[in-house]
Amino acid sequence: MLRTITVKGVGKILTKPDFVVLSMKLKAKDEEYDKAMDKAAEQLIQLNDSLVSIGLEKDAVKTTNFHVDTDYDSYKDKQGNYQKVFNGFVCSHQLKLSFDFDMKKLSRALATIAKCLAHPELSISFTVKDATAVKENLLREAASNAKRKAELLCEASGVKLGQLLSIDYNWSELNIYSNTRYSLAEEYLYDAAPVMENSIEIEPDDIHVSDTATFVWEIE
Repeated sequence: MLRTITVKGVGKILTKPDFVVLSMKLKAKDEEYDKAMDKAAEQLIQLNDSLVSIGLEKDAVKTTNFHVDTDYDSYKDKQGNYQKVFNGFVCSHQLKLSFDFDMKKLSRALATIAKCLAHPELSISFTVKDATAVKENLLREAASNAKRKAELLCEASGVKLGQLLSIDYNWSELNIYSNTRYSLAEEYLYDAAPVMENSIEIEPDDIHVSDTATFVWEIE
């Protein structure tokens, strides 16, 4: 009977964020579909033009989601029944702007967005530019951790570790983002644009990320 040892390897990495991601949402509404789409297109042009003006590439802003919904209001008629009234079409455009972490560049970008007539909803997060390298290092750490555990267990049990028989790994998406949240109240963002370039220097918290894999070895 084949004797085996099963060990879960854990990889843990602490890394500094070196990349900024600005997530934005634009909304355009009109009773006519074509006009709602035209407004959405104009908003995007305004946003792109404002960011190009501070040296960013024309295609720096990427679309992550775009959809068009119908908007309705509801009311009670004289008989007490609810009725729906068509309000128009709503174009929701979700966008992403990413660049190397630099507080001065971030402040300039925020000030520029604040001056833009499109007025997008905005959130800011900090991550790493080379997420693939982080994931690969995690897997190496997990494999090394599992082997050390297996060798220690075999040594303590007076047996010898044999060939590796299988590896079980769940290819789930990792959250490689700092817990630091950088936010501005919307009323401040669009009322204080002239002074926003003098933003405070911050150091985002290190990113703590871990991953696991299960390894099965033969016991000789």
